[in-house]
Amino acid sequence: MSQRYTRHCINQTDNLYICIDLFNNMTLQQLQYIVAVERHRHFLKAAEECGVTQPTLSAMIQKLEDELDVKIFDRSRQPVEPTEIGLQIIHQAKTVLSNAFQLRDMVNQQRDGLKGELHMGIIPTIAPYLIPDFISGFVQKYPDIDLSISELQTRQIIEHLKHSELHMAILSTPLEDPDLLEIPLYYESFVAYVSPREELSALDEISYHDMPLKKLWVMQEGHCLRNQVFHFCHDVQKRNNIYEAGSIGTLVSIVDKSGGYTIIPELHIPFLSEEQAKNVRPLVRPQATREVSIVIRPDFIREKLLNAVADTIKKIIPSGLLNERLKKYSLKI
Repeated sequence: MSQRYTRHCINQTDNLYICIDLFNNMTLQQLQYIVAVERHRHFLKAAEECGVTQPTLSAMIQKLEDELDVKIFDRSRQPVEPTEIGLQIIHQAKTVLSNAFQLRDMVNQQRDGLKGELHMGIIPTIAPYLIPDFISGFVQKYPDIDLSISELQTRQIIEHLKHSELHMAILSTPLEDPDLLEIPLYYESFVAYVSPREELSALDEISYHDMPLKKLWVMQEGHCLRNQVFHFCHDVQKRNNIYEAGSIGTLVSIVDKSGGYTIIPELHIPFLSEEQAKNVRPLVRPQATREVSIVIRPDFIREKLLNAVADTIKKIIPSGLLNERLKKYSLKI
């Protein structure tokens, strides 16, 4: 009788694949061990995390290396480092473990309701408008979910998603990444926040033709909002600012103190004082908007958990901004 197994392939070069056959003698436990060692870069600390002795962990990893006929770790280095192929195997191990845990959680959901872990990522230009109410609402309704949320830049979140270090993320889309799935949540306009000392403040509405880039304060490099602003304004080279902020609140404060103007999401308007709200101007010709989505890996299978997140967000975002399909239907994967 043939042995049953699952095959996972790692692209080592353009035309060479190393395939890991998960036979009965390759266990999820071994995969947990190599992931732990990669995280701690130390065999003893990894063993303590996994609840085994260091000799046991080392022997199991050695057995796995023998089965694959590769070295996963370079033990001559301190701290210990994965080899080039070892790093690829560890990344695949994270995916296998993630899928296994998803299966466990899916069964638990059917039997006991929503339980397990949820690791989410979110970008800083969305977090202030969602996370405080999201945590409050989600934890109250789903107390058996172990929730953790990381605020990271888009490129970091994408990397963590692909390595199965996050289950899902809230990002500005489209990402145009074929390895990820995007589920639109809502659409948000951008507005200009203009110092009353600027001539621009005399306008009731502003088009990109009216916007002097040398007086535009923007987010730091790496934030998606920065890219969206420059896409709207078309010409980066004319900028001449001495500071790029790390948060939208800081941008608003800079305009209040130093003049000029900035671009903010409309969901930031409720954070402004009554006096500050007078400095907001709509952007037109073209109208500047962003799509905000839940982003997952194609192998994500926890449909009830996905809907729990979406339903919580639907209670936070004004109805007029929500994706029309999201208003009417549950999410299917």
